[in-house]
Amino acid sequence: MPNFALISTAHSHTPAYVDTIRNRDGCDLVAIWDDIEDRGRRFANRAECEFFSHLDDVISRDDVDGFLICSSNTQHLPLLQATIPMGKPIFCEKPFTTTVADAIAALELIAQHHTVTLMGYFMPFWAEMQEIATLIASDYFGKITHAWMRNSHAAAYRRLFDDSDLVWFTDPAQSGGGAFMDLGTHAVHLVRTLFGPVDRVCAQIDNVSGIYPSVDDYGTAQFEMRSGIHVTVEASWVQTGGHSGLELTGSDSTLFNHPDQGYVVKKGDDFRALSQAVARPTRIERLAGAIEGSVTSEELQADLVCAADAVAIVAACYRSNEEKKWIDVEKIV
Repeated sequence: MPNFALISTAHSHTPAYVDTIRNRDGCDLVAIWDDIEDRGRRFANRAECEFFSHLDDVISRDDVDGFLICSSNTQHLPLLQATIPMGKPIFCEKPFTTTVADAIAALELIAQHHTVTLMGYFMPFWAEMQEIATLIASDYFGKITHAWMRNSHAAAYRRLFDDSDLVWFTDPAQSGGGAFMDLGTHAVHLVRTLFGPVDRVCAQIDNVSGIYPSVDDYGTAQFEMRSGIHVTVEASWVQTGGHSGLELTGSDSTLFNHPDQGYVVKKGDDFRALSQAVARPTRIERLAGAIEGSVTSEELQADLVCAADAVAIVAACYRSNEEKKWIDVEKIV
């Protein structure tokens, strides 16, 4: 039975992770560390586990089989540097890091210690995306010319980050960016997973609501994929309606997210909903699978490459927005 230690409780997903572990047969949360003691103790009470104010006291425990890093974004590298040498599987919230330099430093440490490391991405592992990936690989769509991916919600208008536990999302020193760093990274990771490397980007990223003015709340980016596909990515904290999801167009068929039927494909006169393949483990289940051996090292390594590339792609998007021009994506892996 794997035992987990939670390293920081800063992220908005922390309550779900704590509850998932508590409700999952065969795993347990045995320790929590947080640099904000009150916050950490609240979650320790919720999880009915022990709180530690010193990080070394948690990462050195013999009864811990894996770590969950749920800190603010810019804390990822120092916490990875503390946990990777322990050699135990690590789940780290997305993004992997906020800068290319940090991603390279983390990858070098992972390679040195051969530590299984996975990120808080989930979209590629959904059943629908597993089927879409199979259709792409089988050339079902013919020549894919363009795709569009939106990941959005209305966090700004809902004042989600007024919560004292979550206010760091609006501080670029802690978050590394706003909606494009938070939600755009999911879209970027999915696009990179499905369509391969991104060569160049051109982005417009801004704060359009004025609610959290220190960070962006809306952004779009155009990608030139190495495969020749043109992709548009959109991320927003100000989306009050409409649909998120993936669309792609090929010479033989089209995929889009239908408001009533979910993902559907249209090929000639054939119009059908996806049958939905078997989903792959994600997030907590993925960490447990890495410990128990049900998720292969090849699968984990392939996703780590995509997570690292997502850092470089997002960084190029922010740079493109600043310099108002197309930017080449830096190669990390």
